[in-house]
Amino acid sequence: METREELELLQAEILNLFNYIQRVRKEVAAITRSDEGNGRFDNMSDQLDAIVQATEDATNSIMEVVEQNTDTIDKIRAKTQDAEIVTLLDELENNSSNIFEACTFQDITGQRVTKIARSVTYVESRVNSLIEIFGKEHLDNVDVETEDKTEDEKMLNGPQFEGEGVTQDEIDKLFD
Repeated sequence: METREELELLQAEILNLFNYIQRVRKEVAAITRSDEGNGRFDNMSDQLDAIVQATEDATNSIMEVVEQNTDTIDKIRAKTQDAEIVTLLDELENNSSNIFEACTFQDITGQRVTKIARSVTYVESRVNSLIEIFGKEHLDNVDVETEDKTEDEKMLNGPQFEGEGVTQDEIDKLFD
């Protein structure tokens, strides 16, 4: 038979669990009402994928220009016998190799961001499960504390995905 002490301890644990669930409910409700990512984590994985893609695109552009410079170096080398110029061309070729080597960061960055994206996707699935458990309609009625954005923050929309936001041409037209 339980003692009074054990019963009080069980009641305290149940109360702690109830309070914890209430906090989780409020946090999940706040996530579902977030004005970023359609109210959930949906946008986070897309943002991380966009980082990987933008990094890859920039790296490819850099490498293409270095290749073009290497071709130009070869053309100049074919037109000169001047030892000083040949030494400078060798230096330029060495610099090009260093640029190629430095561009390998993109692969490592992509791998790390992909790991983070997987983690975000996992958290997203857990939060979505909690939303299903609590019920979206119920969460819509939960009072949550929201941070008010400054006027400047309200105007910031960050980098946009491909095909979204204002194009460079539209910005250029503002200055015409």
